[in-house]
Amino acid sequence: METKGPTAEIMIAEARKALWVMVGFLAVIWILQVVNWATGYALSYEFGRQAWNLESLPDIVTSPFLHWSWAHIEANSGPLFIFGFLSAYRGVAKFFGVTGFIILVSGVGAWFTGDPMSTNAGASGVLFGYFGYVLVRGAFDRHLIDIVVGVVMALCFAYQFAGLLPQEGIGWQSHLFGFLGGLVGGWLFRDRKRPAPAAPQQSPRSALLKELDDLGL
Repeated sequence: METKGPTAEIMIAEARKALWVMVGFLAVIWILQVVNWATGYALSYEFGRQAWNLESLPDIVTSPFLHWSWAHIEANSGPLFIFGFLSAYRGVAKFFGVTGFIILVSGVGAWFTGDPMSTNAGASGVLFGYFGYVLVRGAFDRHLIDIVVGVVMALCFAYQFAGLLPQEGIGWQSHLFGFLGGLVGGWLFRDRKRPAPAAPQQSPRSALLKELDDLGL
């Protein structure tokens, strides 16, 4: 009998890939943080995102990899790893698409609504995007385990919702648009499984003849 859907071995392999992808992601942002700190955070000033500055539009891509202090990157790293892994463990290829979409929505939204006088950097917009994605993915994909994971994460990290509210000195716009990007990404990148074709119905006489033939009569 042919099995349907991903096997346990495939899921374990994807989870292993997800683990190493997130380890690599954190390694990159921490290495950049060392360089950034050593240069007086010149990287954040040069490649951070400046709202309403057309020349800074490409910085939408680079700003999530940079931070402003050790406390900043430490606060982001734990939740980023957890939500990133949960976003990636069902498929790393889809995860990269979701990540790109979240970076785009978070960056463009904050670019349009942020303070033109400020320069923003940090992975928190991506973090909130993963958070939103994990919350809704199970409902869109109709996976019970992912629905349970989403509910548990919402309860355990309920304090994160406060980061979506306007706060002075915090790039809440990145948080809000990242979260919205994750919600929309859950729908855009949902599993699109085609229903299996229905077996043709047989008349009672045809069914009886088939059973007799199978028995060699």
